[in-house]
Amino acid sequence: MIRIAKALELVDTFATGDTVKAAGLLAEGYVQHNLAYGTGREAFISSVEYLASAPVKTTVRNIRAFEDGDKVFLQTVYNFAGAGEQVAFDIFRFDEDGKIAEHWDNLAALSDAPNPSGHSQIDGYMAVEDLDKTEENRELVRNFLYDVMQGNRPEKTADYFNGDVYIQHNTGIADGVSGLGAALASMADQGISMVYDRVHMVLVQGNFVLAVSEGSFGGVPTSYYDLWRIENGRIAEHWDVMETIADPATWMNSNGKF
Repeated sequence: MIRIAKALELVDTFATGDTVKAAGLLAEGYVQHNLAYGTGREAFISSVEYLASAPVKTTVRNIRAFEDGDKVFLQTVYNFAGAGEQVAFDIFRFDEDGKIAEHWDNLAALSDAPNPSGHSQIDGYMAVEDLDKTEENRELVRNFLYDVMQGNRPEKTADYFNGDVYIQHNTGIADGVSGLGAALASMADQGISMVYDRVHMVLVQGNFVLAVSEGSFGGVPTSYYDLWRIENGRIAEHWDVMETIADPATWMNSNGKF
C-alpha cells in the first residue's frame, strides 16, 4: 500500500502543482514512456510547473489502484488544464530505494454517453479480492490473450467465460460474449481489423488483471491496455483504453511506448 500511496501522491501533483513533492517521489533517472513528454525527473517537474501556471486548474480523480511486485497500476480520470476529461491507465515501476523510476500509460477521451449496455468507462466492480489467486489469474489472462485476442485458438473462447455473462465498459460494445462477437463482426464488415501482436505486461492483484499489448486497429499501430476482473476462474468484466501509437517523428523521448 505504500507504493500505491506514493503513486497517487505523484499524479496528484498535477493538480496541486507541488514540485517539491514530485521531486521527492521520483528517481533521478526517471524513465518516461508517454511519448508526448520528455524523460527524466526534471521533465516531469517541468510538466507540473506548466500545469500549475495554466489558467484552468488540472483535476485528478483516481478510480482504482493496484499493486503487483515493484509496479503500481492505476485507473484515473484526468482533466489537464481544462482540455477535457480523459480516462487513463498509468503504470509506475519503483526502484529498490522506493522511488518511482519508470512510467507507462494509455489515455483516451472520457465519453459522456453510456455504452450500449448502460455502463461508463469507469463504473463497475471495485473490491480487490482473491489475493491467493493472483498467479492463477495471471496465467488465465495470458492464455486468453494467446488463444483469443491473438487468434491462435479462437475455438476456446467459451472456456474463458461463464456462458454469456460478461460486463463490458468499452464505449461501443454491449455486455456479453455475444456483444463482443457482434462488435467484432460489425468491424469486420467495415474492413476494420483489431490485431494483438505482442503482449508486453500482465499485471495482477487478486481478481484484477491489467494487460498491456501492442498491435493495430484498422491498420494503425495501437497500444491496448485491458483491465479484466476474474470471478471463479472466468473473465467477468472488462475496461480498456486504446491509444494510437504516435509517429516516431513526433516523439519527445526515445524510450518507446512499451
